[in-house]
Order: sequence, then C-alpha cells, then structure tokens
Amino acid sequence: MKFKMQLYPCLFVLFVLLQVGCSSSGTSSDDITDDDIVPPVQTNDVDFWLTTGNKSKLLEKQTDVLSFGTSENNYPTIEVKPSEAFQDIDGFGFTLTGGSAEVINSLDDSKKEALLQELFGTSESSISINYLRVSIGASDLNAAPFTYNDLAEGETDVNLEQFSLEPDRAGVIAVLKDILKINPNIKILGSPWSPPVWMKDNGSFIGGELQKKYYGVYAQYFVKYIEQMQAEGITIDAITIQNEPLHDGNNPSLYMPATDQAEFIKNNLGPVFETAGIQTKIIIWDHNCDNPQYPITVLNDADANTYIDGSAFHLYNGDISALSTVKNAFPNKNLYFTEQYTSSDGSFSGDLKWHLKNVIIGATRNWSRNALEWNLANNSDFGPHTDGGCTTCKGGLTISNSGNITRNVGYYIVGHASKFVPSGSKRIASNIAGNLQNVAFLTPEGKQVLIVVNDSEKAEFFNIKVNGKWVTSFLDGGAVATYVWK
Repeated sequence: MKFKMQLYPCLFVLFVLLQVGCSSSGTSSDDITDDDIVPPVQTNDVDFWLTTGNKSKLLEKQTDVLSFGTSENNYPTIEVKPSEAFQDIDGFGFTLTGGSAEVINSLDDSKKEALLQELFGTSESSISINYLRVSIGASDLNAAPFTYNDLAEGETDVNLEQFSLEPDRAGVIAVLKDILKINPNIKILGSPWSPPVWMKDNGSFIGGELQKKYYGVYAQYFVKYIEQMQAEGITIDAITIQNEPLHDGNNPSLYMPATDQAEFIKNNLGPVFETAGIQTKIIIWDHNCDNPQYPITVLNDADANTYIDGSAFHLYNGDISALSTVKNAFPNKNLYFTEQYTSSDGSFSGDLKWHLKNVIIGATRNWSRNALEWNLANNSDFGPHTDGGCTTCKGGLTISNSGNITRNVGYYIVGHASKFVPSGSKRIASNIAGNLQNVAFLTPEGKQVLIVVNDSEKAEFFNIKVNGKWVTSFLDGGAVATYVWK
C-alpha cells in the first residue's frame, strides 16, 4: 500500500504535464492515435553469422539489428583498428586428398556440381573456400600409397622418364579442374608424403630417408610435377618439402632432419627451380608447433634461406605462438598453417571452440597467411585411407555410399572465415577481450570482418568498437560469430 501511495502522485503529475503539453499544441489526448506515434528508426550497420555449440545455429545469418552508437555500458570491448594492418591473407580451406576426390566423384553429376558450387562458389549459400592443399603423390588418406614414379623393386629412373601424373588424373586432378571452373584463382599448395621408394634408403613407403645421391633427381621430380600440373591448367602456388618430416611412422612418410632439408634446398631444389624459371614458393617444415627450432635451423643456413618463402605448421603438439617465434627470428619470411584434423570421437562443441580459437584465430593472429583444416571429405567409415593411415580423421564432409552429404564441424570452422575473407585481405588490429578470442580482417572491397569465439561456458554481452562508436552483441558460451561491416 505504501508503494501505491508513492506511485499515484507521480502518475498524476505525469498526467497533468501531458495534458498541458497537448493543450499548448492545440491537440487533445483524445486526438492521438497509434499512427501518430513514430518510433525511432534503427538502421542495421553490421551483419553477422552464427554457429552455436549445440548446433541450433549453423553458419546462419542473424536478423538482429546492430547499429553503431555511443551509449556507454560496462561490457567487454573488442576494438578493431583498420588503420593497423599486418600480413596479407592467402585464404582458408582444406586438403583435397585422394580420398576426398574419390568420395566427391562418387556423387551423381548434378549433386557433385551443386556441392562444388556450395564449397567454392560465391553465392549466398556458398562457403567460398579459397585455398587448397593437395598431396604430391599419395597421402595416408588415399586408398593405397603411390608416387608419380613407381618402379619394380631394384629399378631406378634417374632421368624420370617414367614420371606420370596418371595415378591422380581421374581423382584429384579431375576434381581440381572442376573447382577451377568455379574459382580460377584458388591457391593450391602441394606437399609430398614420400618420394619414390627407389630414392629412399629403406625401399619402403613408410619412413626411411632420401638418399643424398638422389637429391638432384628429386629436385627434378618437383619440377616435373609443377610443370605437368601447369600443363593440366593447374597452377601450384607453393610446395612444402615434406609433410611432417619428423613423423616417419605414417604410410606413406619420410624422415628428413633440418640439416638435410637445408642441404636439399640450397644445393638442389632452389637452384633447379631458378634454372627452370619455376615461381612456385618453397615452404619448409610443415609439422608441429612444438619444434620451431627446425625451421629456424633451416633458415639459419644463409644459402638455403635465399630460396625459402616461409615455414608451415600443424598443431598436434606445441602452442600456436610458435609461428610468432619463427616470425620474430626471421621477420621477412612468411608463415602458413597447413593442417589440423577433427577426430571421429570429438564433440561438435569442443572442436568448434578449440579450432576457431587455435587454428582460424590463433594462426592468423600469429602471422599465418592461411589456415587449413585437414581432410575435405571422406566416407562413413572415415576412409579411404592407406593401411596404417589415419582411421579417425573426420572430413569436413561425410559422403555416404548412398550419396548423402553430412556437413561436419570442420565445414563450419572453415566457413566462418572462407565465406567472408577472400584472398588479398589483410589482418588488422583487434584486442582480445577476456574470453572473447577474435581476429579482424580488411577485405579488398573495404569490408571489415571480425571473427569471435566465446571461449567460455557462459554467455557474454560485448561491444565491437570502431572509430569511437560501437555496437553491442551477445554470444552463448562456445558460440562463434563472424561480423561484417563497411
């Protein structure tokens, strides 16, 4: 009762003031209709797309109106500074393994064309993948190991007269040609898992080392690969010397210490590329973040250094900051992130949060020009794979024997970047605000893109601030959003 007695006088005063205001304007309260009340118009300044850990939203454009303003609040603030630019961005994507090509080619023509348009096109429904890695020869996610110069036991071919791309012609090469019709500017990186076994000291696809007497021949093997792919209409933008050179138990694989990689580059691959006029970039390491000393050792060789564009990393061990360790040691060299897989036993929510934080955001905040997840596609049994190859690597897509396509967590991890950040963009400054891990980009069209993951269990409101104004948004724990404005 006390509350009502205090409230009624206030309402009475308000009523009197309204009556006075209406009388002074010559209009009575009885004349006011709903049509006369015009709410302030809010314009939307920022579009955003959302994926939640519970899959209720999957890279879905939101209808929230986000208008830049100056109304203050106490929420954490991510400030984006487009005037502070860092590295150029080459793109985001996957490895198109032989197994990926096999399951994509199993689709009927119309379904395959629709899928490739969705993956590599630029429509509203596409995720616009703009960077691919391929294996030079087989990876462990091929049905069986092979190279482009396989011979009977005891035979050699030092002139590479039997070199042939034929094992990949109906698979990876055919799919790449279809992709290039959709995006002729996509960047392609090639990585070998093993040289021809006759060049190795153990005569096996698994492990062993490249015999030094074949260093020159193997350099010519790279040249033949690049030139013959070019003859197929496929430009190889870059190559790494060896996938995971310290992991020699995979099938296929090769062991190559840092000193051997430096020797091969400075005495063979670099000069041979120079003589042949090959412009393809040479990238070293292509292995985990727990050993930045390997690429530093190679780059410390002054003669090898002159031929090297940069270093590539995976994150099965170590910390993503290893990229910055190498960048600080060699500021004029580029960094790349070339592989991270999602596991068959991983959770959607856990993988979404971890990979956005470490691969998409972490790699690019540590100077990487790209960020690639591992396998683009596989079948329902996580194949094809070699005997001893990865049996738990989950593709960005699962394509069943009946042609059903499931979009897995990797699809959304990559899509939150590839759909909005084209090749030629630049990373720009943004601060980490508490649990709100993020990275920002400026596109060639002048759009600003901010990717944010809420690296916590609880929901958070936060501000995005640009040039003294901000919008306020909200993310559930573990959710990721991509914000775009101009």
